[in-house]
Amino acid sequence: MTEILRIFALWRGRFGWMAAGLVLSLLALAAGLALMALAGRMTAAAVTLGVLAAPILLRLTGVARVVLRYLERIITHEATFRALADLRLWFFRNLAAGAAGGLGFRRSGDVLSRLVSDVEALDGLYSRILVPVVGALLTLLLLLLVLGAQDAWLALIVGVLFAAAAFLLPWLAARATAAAGQRLAEAISALRVSVLDAVSGLREVRVFGAEGRMLAAVQAREANLLAAQRQVAGYARLAQAGSFLCAQAATLAVLLGAGAPPAAAVGAAFLTIAAFEAIGGLPRAGALAGYAIASARRVLGAVAEPLIAPDPPEPAPLPRETGLRFEGVHFRWQERRAAVLDGLTMDIAPGTRVAILGPSGAGKSTLAALALRLAVPEEGRILLGGADIAGLRATDLRSRIALLSQNTHLFDDTIRANLLLARPDADESALWAALDAAQIGDMVRLLPDRLDSWVGEGGLRFSGGQGRRLALARVLLSPAMIVILDEPGSGLDLETEQAFLTTLNALGRGRTFILIAHRLLGVEKLDRIWRLSGGKAIAAAA
Repeated sequence: MTEILRIFALWRGRFGWMAAGLVLSLLALAAGLALMALAGRMTAAAVTLGVLAAPILLRLTGVARVVLRYLERIITHEATFRALADLRLWFFRNLAAGAAGGLGFRRSGDVLSRLVSDVEALDGLYSRILVPVVGALLTLLLLLLVLGAQDAWLALIVGVLFAAAAFLLPWLAARATAAAGQRLAEAISALRVSVLDAVSGLREVRVFGAEGRMLAAVQAREANLLAAQRQVAGYARLAQAGSFLCAQAATLAVLLGAGAPPAAAVGAAFLTIAAFEAIGGLPRAGALAGYAIASARRVLGAVAEPLIAPDPPEPAPLPRETGLRFEGVHFRWQERRAAVLDGLTMDIAPGTRVAILGPSGAGKSTLAALALRLAVPEEGRILLGGADIAGLRATDLRSRIALLSQNTHLFDDTIRANLLLARPDADESALWAALDAAQIGDMVRLLPDRLDSWVGEGGLRFSGGQGRRLALARVLLSPAMIVILDEPGSGLDLETEQAFLTTLNALGRGRTFILIAHRLLGVEKLDRIWRLSGGKAIAAAA
């Protein structure tokens, strides 16, 4: 239960809502039990006083039960929704902090499954497990008190049967479904990964006629999911059947063993029936607890990795100078893989235009990740204005260094919203200045909605070159004095790539531009060229 306790610890900010929901649930339960007990007494009452008094009490308890149940539903659902929202925010913040350079070696479909399906699986921890269990404890106490006043042995028999239905059977179901719950969580993730992969690569699937194979893979994972769901449902049915038998046995014991007056005996029978109905959902909740525990483990495990580059306890002030120096840097992405950088040393003066060339795998993009502290060197230092970036706050560092990558992302939002990602406080004149600098302002002015035009998912409403210029405008809008351009022409045709690089040449001096590329096209205006080879930087031109 360690994972479950950690989840509740993350929800501590919502304990007020949860406590309110729990109290209302107990009051509604008490009103319901009282209503049934009084109804039984009224049914068996033969004296005039009972006939006259009972309808008044029934009316009071009936109204109280309805009102309290309604309020309890509102409060417990509000508490659950708020707690799940907090959990998603916590998950996203930790994921972003631990994978600042992207998802890394995580699969996007699996991360999505943890953020959606696994978090949703935890919605029953409070409303379907915690609240009913506390209610079951209160109900057991009431049963023992009421029945014990009539017959101690009867109270013991009914109490044992109630405890078996409310606690023992759900616990056994939870233990039985622990492995099945883990398989269920993994099967949901595998199906989501498979479907997302097939949909994302739909063009290639159609081109190579692989529809049947991809469909077969999806169906195989769906079959695994259905098998896991059947197993969990089977345990839930067994637990539910056991709970039903306990309820019937307890009711029969009350009817046969009651030695109290008829009114009290019938009232006790009605109370017993109501008590077992109140815990009717616990056996099924117990069967689903294995899935909830597995989901909690997956949610916590997705962000369990240590932060790649945590902020120092006492961050150093951000230097005014913007010179960038790599000093004896050694780096590898994984322990068993070869080193990408091996003692690399390189100086980039402020205000210069520099190109870093090299084949795929030479470490060009790695340099960008290290400069932004999305990764940390094994040895060596990276200095910004003479200050080691390891001693700077990450947000301060990234306010000085901006990145336009080959896989830059445009969000499914307006042009304005995409630009404001770089500088939320920018006014409209600053937005147009950035668009004009990227030489796409005139095109945006021709759009019906101008800055409020929708970009589309991944920028699909614009051509590749236009989307790249929008991304460049976003970078230029930022206050960064160092701009890293990682393969900015990747995926563009030669003419569009040359036009884009010509735009870069026209950008005003003052900022440092670092162009990362496989090759030069001859249109770039550069101050220095570095070539990466064998994990080291070689000055190719000055």
